[in-house]
Amino acid sequence: MKPRITLAETRLPDGSVLALQEHDGRKSLLIHGQQICGPATRAAEEELARLACAPFRPARQPRIWLAGLGLGHALAVVAAELRQKRATFIVAEPLSALPDWHRQFLPDSSLVTDPRVVLENDCGPAALIGQSGLLHAILLHLDASPIGPGNRPWVDDRRWVSSAYEALQAGGLLAIAGSRFVANMTRRLQRAGFEVAEFTVPAAPDARKSRLLPIWLARKGKAAG
Repeated sequence: MKPRITLAETRLPDGSVLALQEHDGRKSLLIHGQQICGPATRAAEEELARLACAPFRPARQPRIWLAGLGLGHALAVVAAELRQKRATFIVAEPLSALPDWHRQFLPDSSLVTDPRVVLENDCGPAALIGQSGLLHAILLHLDASPIGPGNRPWVDDRRWVSSAYEALQAGGLLAIAGSRFVANMTRRLQRAGFEVAEFTVPAAPDARKSRLLPIWLARKGKAAG
């Protein structure tokens, strides 16, 4: 049995420890031994990025905002789906250690290799207000993205959802994925003014039977044209 190797650790503001581990060539981020980003989230993160980017392939200067860096799964798909030279991919990652880990342990990360990536350190409402009307899509994973106040996902914060709505262009998408279904997610997004569609993706696409992971696409106003 191949060992699980801890490559790096850092302490979070709440006192818990975030660890970057590698097992059989696959990397994961864990808190208290529980995987928050890695093989368990990759399929949903990648499908989230594909769905969010699809309407904006014809855009001249797509501007995509990602809540958190994680292991770069969503960012890699965004960079591959949107090849426009004047695209901008804003990664809002408050944990300074994570970009450092990408540079040290993930040299093929789009953060390292793609000059269109812009790194910021705030993924809260104030950062989104600064993008008012500019964004084509906002991507967030309920487990892999940074958490908000009270150790809750940012989408639980009404101010954040409202700021996300204002940050998007007409037809822009707030795209959310998770490791489990959230009963009132669609209603919550609709109350904020979004038109919402729900999707599912297998957690293990190559498996015969796999549990399904949810994705919500919340569109602002009319469809992008």
